Amino acid sequence: MRQTNYDKLDDEQRDILDQAFEALSNAYNPYSKFSVGAAVLTSCGEVITGVNVENASYGLTVCAERVAIFRAVAEGYRGFDKLAVIGKGENHDVEDVTGPCGACRQVIYEFSQLSESPIEVIMSNTKMDKVDVATIDELVPIAFGPRDVGVNLVPYRNS
Repeated sequence: MRQTNYDKLDDEQRDILDQAFEALSNAYNPYSKFSVGAAVLTSCGEVITGVNVENASYGLTVCAERVAIFRAVAEGYRGFDKLAVIGKGENHDVEDVTGPCGACRQVIYEFSQLSESPIEVIMSNTKMDKVDVATIDELVPIAFGPRDVGVNLVPYRNS
């Protein structure tokens, strides 16, 4: 994992982090009051955003990272290069970077196997003065995925 800040990111990394930040305002978070925005960069160069969507039955809440990936899949994308995630408290900036939860890491890992390359994950605090950049393989070093159960992903890739 590489620790950096917004100014040291490349243009592509800054762009998807900016789009994740812009998405924050669309979060539906009446319970936690914690907004999360995510943006995924497809291998075709499209950026799809997502936000956390909470529910009174807490287990039905969906994280921003999975919303972004699921939206992208629904729009026909299957290959992903990068994913950015950023969080904000109700009335305060978040000092530490916001990283994907375990469930999101598992979904990101699944699509990294589908993409045939580790997805880069850009995690930031609200002020963007603390940014961590890692591959999903670094965030989930001993992962379990489709290959472990013998699934052939070739038919599910974009042509």
